[in-house]
Amino acid sequence: MLVDSHCHLDFPELIENEAAVLALMADKGVTHALCVSVKLETLPGIIGLAERHANLFASVGVHPDNADCEEPDEARLLELAAHPKVVAIGETGLDYYWHKDAPEWQRARFRTHIRAARRCSKPLIIHTRDSAADTLRLMREEEAGEPGGVMHCFTETREVAEQALDLGFYISFSGIVSFKTAESLREVARFVPADRLLVETDAPYLTPVPFRGKTNQPAYVRHVAEAVANARGESLEAIAEITTRNFFQLFKDAKPS
Repeated sequence: MLVDSHCHLDFPELIENEAAVLALMADKGVTHALCVSVKLETLPGIIGLAERHANLFASVGVHPDNADCEEPDEARLLELAAHPKVVAIGETGLDYYWHKDAPEWQRARFRTHIRAARRCSKPLIIHTRDSAADTLRLMREEEAGEPGGVMHCFTETREVAEQALDLGFYISFSGIVSFKTAESLREVARFVPADRLLVETDAPYLTPVPFRGKTNQPAYVRHVAEAVANARGESLEAIAEITTRNFFQLFKDAKPS
């Protein structure tokens, strides 16, 4: 039993093959998945997926890269988060890779998401790229540890992981942990306590070995878990059990089907 804690099943590469993607997911023992919002305009598609399938859950949020879209305020996020299949706020955070001017609108949006998460007591899904120091600073200033959450698709250092863990956050690894060049990330995977560990695909992106070059999908989270298991010297079965338990512990509104 495995859970894909972060994917984008509403993206064209996957939704066009919805039945096949979900069938392969079931065949590979991936029992549940969290479909993560990146902008409010596409949220109805995510909600529709979660309503059609008992084993799929949704989040609500606006990705830090998205500038030409509806800008949510706290009230709007809270309204949307009230849907029974919405289990998290995000994905949110900071991304200075594409926005090298470190725009203030990103920081303001991040604060809005954290405040909404605190008010509705739903965990945060946090994206950070080339912005770890500011991400952690805002998390502390806005008391993000109160709702808690996950640092998704983690690619930062052990020191960043340690600070996020100190705030009560979980650390999620994507297919990047399986890449040949990712030994430093595997060192972080060895460091993260078992009770704070999650796995994800971030599908349709970041396809793990041995499927690199193909469209990623939730079924492939098994290979992410294998890479984490190998790095930690544990069995796939142990990592599957740990990460599944952690998923339902963090996302308390997600009910196992």
